Amino acid sequence: MVKFYQHTGKFEAPWDIVTLAFWMRYPNPFASHVLSVDVIDRYIDPISGMLRTTRLILKRGKVPSWGRGLIKTPEAYILEESMVNPKTKTMITRTKNITHVRKMQVEEWQTFHVDMHNSDCTKVKTEAKIISNFGWGPLTERIEGFGLKKFVDNTAKSRRGMAHVLEIIRENQRLRPRRGFISTASGA
Repeated sequence: MVKFYQHTGKFEAPWDIVTLAFWMRYPNPFASHVLSVDVIDRYIDPISGMLRTTRLILKRGKVPSWGRGLIKTPEAYILEESMVNPKTKTMITRTKNITHVRKMQVEEWQTFHVDMHNSDCTKVKTEAKIISNFGWGPLTERIEGFGLKKFVDNTAKSRRGMAHVLEIIRENQRLRPRRGFISTASGA
């Protein structure tokens, strides 16, 4: 059996600021489980003009007591692929674990775009699929149920982390002068 998740929400910030926050979201106080983030590849597609990025993220999770015999290490590598289209103001991301995949595979898609009712807001749609190919009926169901619960909990933390990073960006924008340096001193 496969577990699915879907959530739609919005950030009260323009698309360009939200996409900036996406790249700056680690570290933040709500993501202590993220150990490292490395850019593997980044380029601008010469035909479409889209920015394409692949990152490798190392995360540490908590393995439940019933699963400690199945998973020896709580660390997992996550592959994140993204496409940013500045023309349509859309960012699409796909994230999936590349370790522990036989026990549980979590694949997530997110789409960020300008809210058509308020251009100062950004809509985000999150979809995920959790599947286990390990064991049989009840064990598979338990693994997938655990994965779905952890995904829902972590997604809520992720939204709080993004809000935190957006607040830091807003604060920095308030501190930035509107114009360049203006001298009020006069020379003799």
